[in-house]
Amino acid sequence: MKCLNNRAESHLTGQVECELDSKGMGAWVNQGFCSTTPPLAQAVGAIYNPQPLFQDSMDSMYRLDNPSPFPEGSPSTDQSLAKKQKGCCFFVKGLWGTTLTENTSNNRELFVRTTLRELLIYLLFLVDICLLTYGMTSSSTYYYTKVMTDLFVNTASESGVKFQSISTMADFWTYTQGPLLDGLYWNKWYNNQSLDSGDKSFIYYENMLLGVPRLRQVKIMNNSCKVHSNFQDEIIGCFDVYNEKKEDDLSFGLFNGTAWTYHTEKEIKGSSHWGLLTTYSGAGYYQDLGRTKEESTIVLRELEDNLWLDRGTRAVFVDFSTYNANINMFCVIRLLIEYPATGGAIPSYQIRTVKLIRYITNWDYFILGCEIVFCLFILYYVVEEILELQIHKLFYFKSIWNILDIVVIMLAIIAIVFNIFRTIKVDTLLGKLLEQPDTYADFEFLAFWQTQYNNMNAVNLFFAWIKVFKYISFNKTMTQLSSTLGRCAKDILGFAIMFFIVFFAYAQLGYLLFGTEVDSFSTFIKCIFTQFRIILGDFDYDAIDRANRVLGPIYFVTYVFFVFFVLLNMFLAIINDTYSEVKEELSSQKDELQITDLIKQRYMKTFSKLKIKKEKISDVQKALQSGSGEIEFEDFRETLKEMGHADHEISAAFSRFDHDSNQILDEVEQERMKIELEEKRDALCAELNNLGVIYRKELLDKPSITSNEQKKQSVHDFVNKETFLGLVQQVLHLESSMAGITSRVELIVEKLGLQEKADGNGTAGKLLVTNNDDEVTLDRNVLICLDRVSSRRVCSNTTYDCHM
Repeated sequence: MKCLNNRAESHLTGQVECELDSKGMGAWVNQGFCSTTPPLAQAVGAIYNPQPLFQDSMDSMYRLDNPSPFPEGSPSTDQSLAKKQKGCCFFVKGLWGTTLTENTSNNRELFVRTTLRELLIYLLFLVDICLLTYGMTSSSTYYYTKVMTDLFVNTASESGVKFQSISTMADFWTYTQGPLLDGLYWNKWYNNQSLDSGDKSFIYYENMLLGVPRLRQVKIMNNSCKVHSNFQDEIIGCFDVYNEKKEDDLSFGLFNGTAWTYHTEKEIKGSSHWGLLTTYSGAGYYQDLGRTKEESTIVLRELEDNLWLDRGTRAVFVDFSTYNANINMFCVIRLLIEYPATGGAIPSYQIRTVKLIRYITNWDYFILGCEIVFCLFILYYVVEEILELQIHKLFYFKSIWNILDIVVIMLAIIAIVFNIFRTIKVDTLLGKLLEQPDTYADFEFLAFWQTQYNNMNAVNLFFAWIKVFKYISFNKTMTQLSSTLGRCAKDILGFAIMFFIVFFAYAQLGYLLFGTEVDSFSTFIKCIFTQFRIILGDFDYDAIDRANRVLGPIYFVTYVFFVFFVLLNMFLAIINDTYSEVKEELSSQKDELQITDLIKQRYMKTFSKLKIKKEKISDVQKALQSGSGEIEFEDFRETLKEMGHADHEISAAFSRFDHDSNQILDEVEQERMKIELEEKRDALCAELNNLGVIYRKELLDKPSITSNEQKKQSVHDFVNKETFLGLVQQVLHLESSMAGITSRVELIVEKLGLQEKADGNGTAGKLLVTNNDDEVTLDRNVLICLDRVSSRRVCSNTTYDCHM
């Protein structure tokens, strides 16, 4: 290889460093740029530290302690100071480097590497959040809820009244004095033997009743509505549907006790409840039951005898909580009976099984460790998003993935804050309960927010899984979904307007036609969901037909025809056509660098490095075999230099086994070197075999490309303007780098006294270094020739013409 460098002397004095990549599939050579164009003023991004040809592999093989025979220039004070100043920036850039913080637009390999690193980090985060989410749930939760439902909802009294069958106020008193009290107080075994638990009740012998149960009602004031004049003489009093503004706050009945006097929501620390008919406030009239069944029976009979429930009652709540130590679960139960203005009763219930005490078992403490790791991940992603927002400003919010990142982070921060609040609040509440066991244990507030916390974690986990598409979008197969939806978004939006016009028209028609008789059409919201169910084939045609024998069938047939057969198939056609277009475009696109290609390159590069190490060991073994008896250092050095090894490597290998430092290897030292080299060679052979025969065969048997093939291939290789300018920029950078390398080598040659001619005639001489037919020509420039695969000789047995 013959490289010309005609730059002026001033260009050789610049301290420009570049980086020579170590062996991979051979090595790459910085190629000079032969022209009169001055080097660019910009600093070269790479840093070059002069190293021998096989320094990496020999260093790792012999663990060199000896310095290189070639002097290495120490960095200047200014350079070291600049490195210290930029150290923090480099650390932040390396740790939080993403496709949005790195310039990956013109570097596909950097884009794939960065995306792959992001994906690996995010998969660790995903595993952590999955452990947290599933670690808070258990299959025991369902069974705990089921047994409580069977006991308090599905158990009938002696007269056959169940909670779900309550339809009058009399049924309510029958239920509370029968199945309710029987389910709350368990003081004896099935053979009437005492549980020896004092006045504490253990439901099903395992679930301790916390505190005492509480009954609470909300009432509406009299004359809250207006009676028509024609009926004022016959109807006395008017009680409107429930409205918090019309809530009754006057004492009634016995006028003494909490059951007969009104208490605000703040006084009883209550909370509003969303019932089947409306939302009720946390205020009202309440009565706590006793610690035993006998005490509670007396309280209930007193309430019934004094007409605690009357025409103004709109809702009655029965609240109590239990705790199961076997599974460390709280069960917060609320039974609600609503009394609408129409009369009758509508029962409903809410059972929340939650884990409020978090850290007891070893698994709980493992989850605690995962929570700490989760906090570190959130801190990491917060810094990452801040860096990306700082770089891209408002353009950051144009990507839906960036918005999803912020949503996930915000939900995670809220979850962390609530977790801390919940732990403190439970400890405080349990402390008060232990001090006053005869009071009502209000876990409703914590159970509600724990449920919302679980729901929030479920949504966050869902978004976290969807976010995986962000990191696999570099693969064109994985982009089919996002590309299809993005391309047909406008068409779907236009179709949606047309669809919902027809859909809501039918929803209003169904509500007005069947709302008075069919439960699934009783409200407008129910009509909407009922029509979605009809699309999926889940409907009750008989109920529609009974409600209106004429318009019912017409409604059903026309809705199915227009919505199911016409509009739904139009929607599928839009998706199908767009998907076909995207599929066709992706198939015609040129394949870019994929993860598999990157892994294959790394694999083959590792294989090549191991092969080079193995061959170096073979060279040393040949050098040992070539000698007879004792081996002197000079003979050992000359033999290995013929094979392409550097002086400092040879010196290090020799001095490692020359224990007496006499520059001679005796038979004992040679035997020790042979044994160690053989062990290293066997280990490398085993590692090469483990890497796989396929890649090894592909590397060794890969045919060389002839000059004719290169010419044919170059005819079809075209680049656009941007790529060409980028290549020109790189060549100019390499030109500047070669100038610095040339000046350093000339300085080394001058110090070693190997320069044959002085500068007497004003022209530079030529230095010819011959080593067993190995020739390297330096014409005020550097010639570096590296064998591509297996040879370690420097321009051995072949004259390489290096030219630009």
